[in-house]
Amino acid sequence: MVRTGSDPPAALLEQSQTVCEWLAELAADDFTHQTPLPGWDVRTLTDHLVVVHRGLAQVLARPTGERPLPNYEFVRRYRRDVEMITESTLLATADHSGPALVEQLGGVIHELAELLASHDPRSVVGAVRGPVTAGDFLATRIVEVVVHADDLSRSLPERAPIMLHRAALSRCTRTLAEILAGQQPGRSVEVRVPPYAAVQCSIASAVGDAGPSHTRGTPPNVVETDPLSFLRLATGRITWDEAMANGTIRASGLRANLAPALPLFS
Repeated sequence: MVRTGSDPPAALLEQSQTVCEWLAELAADDFTHQTPLPGWDVRTLTDHLVVVHRGLAQVLARPTGERPLPNYEFVRRYRRDVEMITESTLLATADHSGPALVEQLGGVIHELAELLASHDPRSVVGAVRGPVTAGDFLATRIVEVVVHADDLSRSLPERAPIMLHRAALSRCTRTLAEILAGQQPGRSVEVRVPPYAAVQCSIASAVGDAGPSHTRGTPPNVVETDPLSFLRLATGRITWDEAMANGTIRASGLRANLAPALPLFS
């Protein structure tokens, strides 16, 4: 049984197991449904989740003495590899049925449970896109699982959505908020994602001016949204204009616009 709790390994395993159980209930035809990711059906996304979990196990087994990248810099490197990730995923998926991939996913989650029980979050590991602490890399895997759980739910809207557990959703939200603050340093805009995160940053305007830095109290520009909308914005599932149009963002102040900073990574 996957343990539950608020620590990152438990949060990942709990959410991953829930995704796996949801996928195990699908009929064979369900795996042909298109997801919000262009060119990816449910079967392809299932294979990607296998790769995500297997990759975590491989990375944790590669300690390195290099200086780790901060997470906000580490995830920038995803953009340069989007085409490579898509191509390798499509190739890997070709020879496996949806149910077979779900069985693989369940197996690798079980293996991870034992590995994560003894991992040191402060250790530095060698990921494909550079050195990073084990804890930071695990945080990006939680983001992957939560975001793709939402992708899967949106792919089959007639089914009950995958439950997003509080521990995983809160970790995902905080990680994305920290990445935003790291990539856009400053104090001119406060971004609130209750009940999980609030960070300050500075967003450059169309003319390249991020505005004056605020030094005391709440900045004059405030953006507030819910966790699900925030993760969709941060990962490019929806645009700033779409979120504003559907009313899921509350923005006040002349510079309360995150569009120039989004998506944080694809």
